[in-house]
Amino acid sequence: MTETTEAIEPTEDEKPIKGRKNGLYPGLSDELAEVMKSGWADTELRDLAPAEQSAYAAKRRAALSARFPGERLVIPAGTLKTRSNDTEYAFRASTEYVHLTGDQTQDAVLVLEPRAGGGHDAVGYLLPRSDRANGEFWLDGQGELWVGRRHSLAEAEALLGLPTRDVRKVAEELSTAVEERPAPTRIVRGHDAALEAVLAEHTTKHGDEELRVFLSELRLVKDDWEVGQLQAAVDATVHGFQDVVRELAQAVATSERWIEGTFYRRARVEGNDIGYGSICAAGPHATTLHWVRNDGAVRPGELLLLDAGVETHTLYTADVTRTLPINGRFSDLQRTIYDAVYDSQQAGIEAVRPGARYRDFHEASQRVLAERLVEWGLVEGPVERVLELALQRRWTLHGTGHMLGLDVHDCAQARTENYVDCVLEPGMVLTVEPGLYFQADDLTVPEEYRGIGVRIEDDILVTADGNRNLSTGLPRTSADVEAWMAGLKG
Repeated sequence: MTETTEAIEPTEDEKPIKGRKNGLYPGLSDELAEVMKSGWADTELRDLAPAEQSAYAAKRRAALSARFPGERLVIPAGTLKTRSNDTEYAFRASTEYVHLTGDQTQDAVLVLEPRAGGGHDAVGYLLPRSDRANGEFWLDGQGELWVGRRHSLAEAEALLGLPTRDVRKVAEELSTAVEERPAPTRIVRGHDAALEAVLAEHTTKHGDEELRVFLSELRLVKDDWEVGQLQAAVDATVHGFQDVVRELAQAVATSERWIEGTFYRRARVEGNDIGYGSICAAGPHATTLHWVRNDGAVRPGELLLLDAGVETHTLYTADVTRTLPINGRFSDLQRTIYDAVYDSQQAGIEAVRPGARYRDFHEASQRVLAERLVEWGLVEGPVERVLELALQRRWTLHGTGHMLGLDVHDCAQARTENYVDCVLEPGMVLTVEPGLYFQADDLTVPEEYRGIGVRIEDDILVTADGNRNLSTGLPRTSADVEAWMAGLKG
């Protein structure tokens, strides 16, 4: 990161520059300020075609407009968050905003203003290009000289298919609107505290929550474009898993961090980022469901549970898990446990089809695992008793899947009746991911089971006649996993 000079207190002339980093240019002369204003080429991008996503985003906005007629709707992208001192976390726009616009820029806001004759006027409030006339582009810490070029409002309007305005006016314009054109107003909370304060007297917690719930449920069924993005995310994830297997020797020589870094490299090369913190859990760490420290040893003879997903440039994420023998071959007990999880997952996948209950795939998977636990003598049967009392959950721990999309746990704010109690429809995308986890200190199982964790996870699209496994590019059976690893390491 570029060094800055010693910090000094800004002069009165410098203070109006919002976000200016103190001390960038101590003793700034009028001559330098004047020089920096001119001599720059025109870089405006013209004749831009609308982004592929723009037509789909317009349909989503239309659905939102129809759901809340006559109401003012405000959907912020969010703001930068400080990591430490003068460094920020990488920005990730809110899911609701991205879904409705396709835009990913910080500080942006989508406003749907109700029209008198019905419907809404949608406007995207965005940051314009940095102003060179007042020095903003080089004096502001978020100026383009420091963080790079952003689209002009005209460019953004062409790409998004959405009228745009300067976001620095949004608070003032909303304040005027709520006073001059009273209408029920809602905002998606948790992303822009300043805007929430502006609208505080005109919104209600209940009303805002209804908006958030609707936007979550709007993502339950993916359109064709979204399915394509999820397939691209999965395809890149397959490449990342291949990379990891090829580099297992380096991981053995170092730690789980090598695995994490290997997958992350692929995510950045083929996509935007990882969709969530990668779980690179070797040995007994595989029994910790969200092991993201990734600082443990990688030892031959043990298993590696790798749960990771690439996020596309449009922010759709894959979510795939494979459990791999680090030395390339399962031991007899590892294979027995793995095969039980595979059979459980297969039963779950077969239960995914239109018209089936969402809960069906979970129940099908759990039944197989309960049967195996009884068969192995780890829990007292009969199986119906085990399932009724949920005794298998000591070792299966979690639900068998979740919706997938812009968020790894997508549609999380949806109502129970429209999610976990729903009937599956074509276009829904969900994970099927059963597992068995025998903790290292679990005295209820034989010693040889302790410290073994296995999960297999795939991303499943509900189709008109059944389902399609988007992650079929990765092997699932124990024999196929061994053959795949041998081919990559050979």
